[in-house]
Amino acid sequence: MNTLAQIAASLPGYQPQNLSVSAASAFLAALATPVDGVERVGIWDALGRVLAQDIVSPISVPPHDNSAMDGYAYASASSTLPSSAPVLLQVVGSVLAGQAWQGALQAGQCLKIMTGAALPAGLDTVVPFEAVTLQGEHISFAPLRPGANRRRAGEDLLQGQAALRQGDRLTPAALGLLASLGLATVPVLRRLRVAYFSTGDEILSLGEAPRAGAVFDSNRYTVTGLLRQLGVEVLDLGVVRDDPALLQAALHSAAQQADAILTSGGMSAGDADHTRSMLGTLGEVVFWQLAIKPGRPMAVGRMAANLQTKTGSSADSTSARSYTNHSKPPAVLFGLPGNPVAVMVVFLALVRPALLQMMGCNAASSAAAPLQQVRSAQAIRKRPGRTEYLRGIVETAADGSLWVRLTGHQGSGMLSSMVQANGLLVLAEAQGDVAEGDTVSVMPLNA
Repeated sequence: MNTLAQIAASLPGYQPQNLSVSAASAFLAALATPVDGVERVGIWDALGRVLAQDIVSPISVPPHDNSAMDGYAYASASSTLPSSAPVLLQVVGSVLAGQAWQGALQAGQCLKIMTGAALPAGLDTVVPFEAVTLQGEHISFAPLRPGANRRRAGEDLLQGQAALRQGDRLTPAALGLLASLGLATVPVLRRLRVAYFSTGDEILSLGEAPRAGAVFDSNRYTVTGLLRQLGVEVLDLGVVRDDPALLQAALHSAAQQADAILTSGGMSAGDADHTRSMLGTLGEVVFWQLAIKPGRPMAVGRMAANLQTKTGSSADSTSARSYTNHSKPPAVLFGLPGNPVAVMVVFLALVRPALLQMMGCNAASSAAAPLQQVRSAQAIRKRPGRTEYLRGIVETAADGSLWVRLTGHQGSGMLSSMVQANGLLVLAEAQGDVAEGDTVSVMPLNA
């Protein structure tokens, strides 16, 4: 296991002060190790879970040639020649979905057939109901190309073909695919366990009486909601006061139970931010000043299940610790800033991709939704040197073009603006001012 210092040394131009989003992402990608442990679950319970192995199709899908629509099935070789002349066929029976037709057709005969019904042997083309003219027991129609409106056996999946890949995150479509293969259960990786707690003497839990200088804890609910959307197992450790003994106990409990630990608050260098100093004495931790707005302070590291206070260590130490004397691997720590919007931005930009990797997702399943390219409805001031995430509302103009406008004031404590927004404008580190009408990148929030 590489130490944090070794990971940092492998990144060109790494520096914990004014760290770029791309460098931070690369660091976290090197730190995040997928969980082990496999369990088999029913597909009703598999939504959002991560496949532990490839799923090989036990059958071909569809299992037989079938009709793509309601119509009349016939052998293209029996159609009237020349090809410009109308086709005239006798209807001698019907085929319903789920039933096998028994019999043999003569030249010049056809069968009425329903969508999804298996095509009897020798029949390869279907003419839709609406394309024929009825003439007693016969139909006539303009010639079709051979094989029209036929679904071939195995055109979706062939028996023995990989239907889903290890690391795929199971979507509603994937569940339907599993069911189409007749698979009632699926092997998945165990759920990632993530512990979370808020820090600060100023934080009130719901139900507590308001007091001067205190605020209700919103981060606990936004972060928990974001984690539940990922499908991880959330361990809610509540609010921890700015007391070193309480912080140590919370970290110890989290490290014993969880694969990852998230905290919010206490990442600044102020006198009352005990979380920062406590993290530095209990684990292998690096403290960042990100080149990002909002969300500049962040801590990243590892916490062993058998935490012991280090002596003679600074809060900024990245020295290695020994984790070999305990069966449980160390938990990965994400120390987030305290402002509500900053918490969400840092989670979406940096933490979410790392957690998806820890869940065992492959590159396709862990990739973020592509940024939308839209036009700015207003001028925006921006100084180069940091990546900025601004709350915006993307709307469709009368001509179909997409435009984005800011939700208003962009203070990092204004959580209501995240409720109004349907996207985050992502202004790159090197980017300067934006003029009205300029093209900008937007991260969809409802992807």
